[in-house]
Amino acid sequence: MHGRATALGAGTVLNALATKTGSAFAIDAETTATVELDDSAGVSGRIDGAPDADTRLIERCVELVVEEFGDGEGGTVETESKIPMAAGLKSSSAAANATVLATFDALGHSVGPTPDDAITRIDACRLGVRAARDVGVTVTGAFDDAAASMLGGVVITDNAADELVVRDELSWDVLVWTPPERAYSADADVSRCANVAPMADLVTEIALDGRYAEAMTVNGLAFSAALDFPTDPAVEAMPIADGVSLSGTGPSVVAVGDRSDLETVRELWDARDGDTMLTTTRNDGARIL
Repeated sequence: MHGRATALGAGTVLNALATKTGSAFAIDAETTATVELDDSAGVSGRIDGAPDADTRLIERCVELVVEEFGDGEGGTVETESKIPMAAGLKSSSAAANATVLATFDALGHSVGPTPDDAITRIDACRLGVRAARDVGVTVTGAFDDAAASMLGGVVITDNAADELVVRDELSWDVLVWTPPERAYSADADVSRCANVAPMADLVTEIALDGRYAEAMTVNGLAFSAALDFPTDPAVEAMPIADGVSLSGTGPSVVAVGDRSDLETVRELWDARDGDTMLTTTRNDGARIL
């Protein structure tokens, strides 16, 4: 019983920590999961290139799918990823989505895009969010991040109800700067984020108007202040890029716009410690391989 699937990383338009309304967009950076099921007891996980990493999330994803759609199978799950962990680029959501889809594949179930399918991609996404909450790797449940990773494009979500409010398609070039430091979502200061709720409400209004690049810039300034990250990288990019924001709970900063403009921003960000990545948005989402 073998399954394999891949899911996307994402950048932030609106951090959901302040109001539980969130918005994110998928980027061309993938995590792939391979699941092998058998009649053994329990699930064992492995993350390629990170032998000491916490595997509870991907193991729980397999367990939840088997509990609801399987027959008590155990087995193994392994992920490999181009998305840096704990960098604000939705690595956990991508790992959860890829693992859930790979487990459905191993069980012989297809996952479709519409409500007419027995298992929809948004329902599969909710299983990954459940797993993330079960193991405590997220504060909000990260339904916005998970939905962007699973569906592609840009989404606006109600994370309190795990409901999709808007999904749009985008065609942006994307520049990511990731400093050497790492930040874990579960460690974010929720009380400080609550203080910027009025700004988050403004970002929601702008995003609902379809002005996603402007929305992410406002979000970036507000949440960089709330989470105590420097705004210098964003300020450098503002006169050049269409939009720029702290991604998730950091520490990565993501800029969007025209590729030639982003190459100019990259020259500025390359002078900083860390890594830059020039990529694009993706509208196709996660898929079984």
